[in-house]
Amino acid sequence: MSAAQLLNPKAESRRRGEALRVNISAGEGLQDVLKSNLGPLGTIKMLVDGAGQIKLTKDGNVLLREMQIQNPTAVMIARAATAQDDICGDGTTSVVLLVGELLKQADRYIAEGLHPRIITEGFEIAKNESLKFLDSFKLPKEVDRELLLSVARTSLSTKLNATLAEKLNAAIVDAVLAIYQPPAKPDLHMVEIMKMQHRTASDTQLIRGLALDHGARHPDMPKRLENAYILTMNVSLEYEKSEINSGFFYSSAEQRDKLVESERKFVDAKLKKIVELKKQVCPDDSKSFVIVNQKGIDPLSLDVLAKNGIFALRRAKRRNMERLQLICGGVAQNSVEDLSPEVLGWAGLVYEQQLGEEKYTFIEDVKDPKSVTLLIKGPNAHTITQITDAVRDGLRSVYNTIVDKSVVPGGGAFQVACAAHLKSDAFKKTVKGKAKWGVDAFADALLIIPKTLAANAGHDIQDALASLQDAYADGDVVGLDLILGLPMDPTLEGVYDSFRVLRNCVASSSSIASNLLLCDEMLKARQMGRQGLPGAGADGAEE
Repeated sequence: MSAAQLLNPKAESRRRGEALRVNISAGEGLQDVLKSNLGPLGTIKMLVDGAGQIKLTKDGNVLLREMQIQNPTAVMIARAATAQDDICGDGTTSVVLLVGELLKQADRYIAEGLHPRIITEGFEIAKNESLKFLDSFKLPKEVDRELLLSVARTSLSTKLNATLAEKLNAAIVDAVLAIYQPPAKPDLHMVEIMKMQHRTASDTQLIRGLALDHGARHPDMPKRLENAYILTMNVSLEYEKSEINSGFFYSSAEQRDKLVESERKFVDAKLKKIVELKKQVCPDDSKSFVIVNQKGIDPLSLDVLAKNGIFALRRAKRRNMERLQLICGGVAQNSVEDLSPEVLGWAGLVYEQQLGEEKYTFIEDVKDPKSVTLLIKGPNAHTITQITDAVRDGLRSVYNTIVDKSVVPGGGAFQVACAAHLKSDAFKKTVKGKAKWGVDAFADALLIIPKTLAANAGHDIQDALASLQDAYADGDVVGLDLILGLPMDPTLEGVYDSFRVLRNCVASSSSIASNLLLCDEMLKARQMGRQGLPGAGADGAEE
């Protein structure tokens, strides 16, 4: 502390008050930006970058990552909220709203002279009790397709319009169920998301197989094959120059032909073994043969394969090669020495589709796929990006439900019930001293979620909240979707939120708000962590 600060304690107190005011204003400002996005009836934001690129989204995670935020406090809140998405896959907007409302409610009591430390103690008590209440409030459920459809619909409806969300809903649930091998957790990396700018968003589909973003390189190869044996290889079928610099001089055409023949002899021997295997497993036209090779195939080799009716893909991505074995079966081959029918996979249908100059190859109708592909279609880049973000959140929501084996009534039901519990006489008797004001502030802040949902739906906030509270007092656990008749979930009674999303949302928002309330001064620092060491450069704080 400087000598001027010691001589003028009022100035020091004023500076600390200003730092608190900056933090509270930043939280409220970020809350005001995102609050109109919450829920299925929220509005959409348009992001425009310096290069003129445009993105339309209502996903809080995308907004916070893409927006240019200058205020350091707002940056801190945004990073914590996007970390929520990384952990749980959803709940970003809810975290921002809760942090902003916790700061706003705390400001009321600070204005009356209550110290921020007292309020944060109340926040900690309320957070721990809320998490205990959430454990008792959740609904243990047997995981079945209908439950997962409801959970996915709740997540998608907040990102996309209702018609498109309903269309994608079944595809997302079926994709996760296809790769789910209990008791192991589903591996979402086995769901490949592929984009194709073609037709409309409603043509997005689940492919129980593999979609490759390239096609055959020979015009005479068949474009559609049924009952296909799949040979997965990592073998070069092209002439390669020797690593040693050498020369060969010929004086006649015959000598040149002999040179070419000797150079091709090695590659031709490989092709001969592949063709022999094809003839062994495909004695007639009822079956076909497909090669997917990670390395190159030169034009002469392609010509040989085409003449023998073999469909060949070259330079396939390693990721697709690994997934191909999970989808079609078979064993990837690194040489042609041990080729046998046992190493082949199988697919009922393989076909090539061309869009403009782009070619796509689809491998479908497989027996037991352990990996699937979600093919996202849309008329333009904006739509495809929006759907991709929503699909990722939908996949995570289904994953969370399978892992947690429980759900939480949504539409603001938990927040209203938890606020009522924190304000109940039974719990208030356990909280001693001034901390009870912090508990009250926490309970009031929780109600921002149902309030915002009602406001975004165009309903009166007070009427909607009163209806929810009256219903809970009468013993009915319902959300705004049933109170107001909102089109959140037309097929099942009520909507369901993810248990882990709510748990992390309550815990992280309380911690962030408490830290910001206890922050009494903002100092300019040197570049911290320059050497990757914790606290490096922290001694460079200056007034």
